[in-house]
Amino acid sequence: MTLPDRFQFSQGSLQDYADCPRRFQLRFVLMQPWPALVTESPAEAEEHMRRGADLHHLIHQHALGLEAERLEAMIHDPILRRWWRTYMEHPPADVPEAVRRTEVVLAAPVAGRRLVARLDLLAVEPGQRAVIVDWKTPFKRPSRSTLAQRLQTRVYRTLAVRAVAPYNGGRAPEPEQVTMVYWFAQSNGATERFPYDTQQFAADATYLTGLVSEIASRQEPMWPLTPDPGRCRFCNYRSLCERAVKGSFVEELEDDLEATQPEIDLEQIAEIAF
Repeated sequence: MTLPDRFQFSQGSLQDYADCPRRFQLRFVLMQPWPALVTESPAEAEEHMRRGADLHHLIHQHALGLEAERLEAMIHDPILRRWWRTYMEHPPADVPEAVRRTEVVLAAPVAGRRLVARLDLLAVEPGQRAVIVDWKTPFKRPSRSTLAQRLQTRVYRTLAVRAVAPYNGGRAPEPEQVTMVYWFAQSNGATERFPYDTQQFAADATYLTGLVSEIASRQEPMWPLTPDPGRCRFCNYRSLCERAVKGSFVEELEDDLEATQPEIDLEQIAEIAF
């Protein structure tokens, strides 16, 4: 089996491949059911994932104009309430207000395939700058160097240059006008900011094109396993690969638990022409 022609790449699927080509093959090519849990504490993981989704929904509703007091009155989970108050008291600083869109979807072609991303918040000062904000809720805050290498950072900033024109007065922003911001609910609203530049954009474009081309061209029966067995602790396919490694605990995860592929209505997508 090969990758379906209409498969949409995302930062999540590309991260799967970068971490372990075999994981990508099992998940997206073979559609293999998950034989193991991601963590050794499934109930806690499910609850944490629900809270994260609820926080995103609350912020989205607030951006649409619902009153903060009314939204908070509907929160009964003490941890979610704490996250919400952190958002209200410590929002990310220096974010444009002229154009703000939550849950906005961007797409652009890469190596003949579609690359998509759903942004938590896109804030634009047309003709001046574009800021992407991502709300994060993991227990363990990743290092700046880890975030810099994550496919999310590379994909989101690339798409900001290539597909934000509809929100930027019809013109693509220059790479130097793009910034990616991670906001951490568990760290009292601390942020990590990643500015961009033309050299980084060119490097990311080359890297992503090569990565997508490599994935789309693979035809061998079994794709390579990660050379780092430590990654298997965070993979629910570890038993299929005969790697006797126990799963992680949710407190050890450095990224949010969420769906591996965004469910995206193609009619929503702001993109450059294919």
